[in-house]
Amino acid sequence: MLSKKNQPETDQLKAPGLWNTNPFLIWLKRNMAAMIALVFLCVLLSFTTDTFLVKNNLFSVLRQVCVNCFIAFGITCVLICGGIDLSVGSVVAAAGVIAVRCGNGGLPLIAVFLIPLLFGAVIGFMNGFVISHTTLPPFIVTLSMQIIVRGVSYILTGGQPAQSNNETFNNMGVGSFLGVPIPVIFVGVAFVILYFIMNRTSFGRHVYATGGNKEAAKYAGVDTRWIQVRVYVMSAVMAALAGVVLAARLYSGQPSVGEGFERDAIAASVLGGTSFNGGIGTLGGTVVGVLIIGVLNNGMNLLKISSYWQFVVKGFVILGAVYVDYLKKKGSMRK
Repeated sequence: MLSKKNQPETDQLKAPGLWNTNPFLIWLKRNMAAMIALVFLCVLLSFTTDTFLVKNNLFSVLRQVCVNCFIAFGITCVLICGGIDLSVGSVVAAAGVIAVRCGNGGLPLIAVFLIPLLFGAVIGFMNGFVISHTTLPPFIVTLSMQIIVRGVSYILTGGQPAQSNNETFNNMGVGSFLGVPIPVIFVGVAFVILYFIMNRTSFGRHVYATGGNKEAAKYAGVDTRWIQVRVYVMSAVMAALAGVVLAARLYSGQPSVGEGFERDAIAASVLGGTSFNGGIGTLGGTVVGVLIIGVLNNGMNLLKISSYWQFVVKGFVILGAVYVDYLKKKGSMRK
């Protein structure tokens, strides 16, 4: 038998450690490997290139990753809910075209942003409604919507880029505020809003519950259909915001832009610890994943690696991230 003198020590050993109770430390533990990989990439590129640590290049990387960050935020929420969204790249293109048309038409800046976001919300609602009210796989539904929305982009422009002549709008993509690129500020605001939604509201808890075990969530009284619809709306709105910011940065709305954007967004989400099986993921981890993809893209360009080989590298990165997710799930099942 244990003496009373030794009992407190035993209880302390059995008690949950700080690593398993503190939210920040839990997040740090889950994303430690990704953060080490990011630091390793930065150190490697600082030695192998002369321009990686140059201020202009770093700001360029920040501007470039903003677009992927918006999309990845939405994709993360969908993956947590147990779905997938392949239509985001096409939404980026269509939203950019709509924003440029609105800006050239003399509409107020707020309308130039809101109208494309409303378009994204409609597309997201259609995705979510079909997925939640039928047995059609999300992969098929969003792939079909990807093709439909891409067609809309070409119809709106006749297949030609729409040049933006609204300087105020263009400044939203290339301008800065107090030395910080405006797109980075937008990302920060989006992160705070989505973090609050996913971590401080009943809706966010229901998203995790739906992705973790849909049937159990239903028995617990969660309206899983409505949760799915809202999550897909969030994803499409984030993609539309990415399209507006990208169009402002490019001074044009291009119907062909956004092809393959869903790949980088999915890769960033999974690299950041989001599970393909649903129920697991954080926006903070997604930011780390986005930075890894952005630094990797920038580094390969600086090293003048062929764009063909870049596809190969990113493909292996995605495969590796999915395999790590598989190992994590396998390990948790054993426990």
